[in-house]
Amino acid sequence: MKSGVFGILKARFLINDDAVKNWRFIVFIILLAILMIANTQRYEQKVFEIAKLNNEVKELRSEFVDRRSELMKLKMESTISDKMLEKQIFPSTVPPIKIEVKKEEEKSFFKRIWQ
Repeated sequence: MKSGVFGILKARFLINDDAVKNWRFIVFIILLAILMIANTQRYEQKVFEIAKLNNEVKELRSEFVDRRSELMKLKMESTISDKMLEKQIFPSTVPPIKIEVKKEEEKSFFKRIWQ
């Protein structure tokens, strides 16, 4: 038991006759460790990118809500009339009249034209 522990501590398994097998395995383990480290780093980069994009989406969403409320305010009749008063354009006192065109009259009108 003592010789086995001392053999490992003195690294005799690296210089023995069967050392080629051990070196292959050690190189294989080192390559796997490098791959795992690289994979973990790529994963963390993607997590940070996702967090950054989520924050950007939240900012853009809040900006959208602000702009939409500002637009609603600008579209209000009172705001428009105040802006027009500055240019000396006043609201009409006569209400608008709705003009209706019936399709039957339109068809008969075109029939008269073509005849």
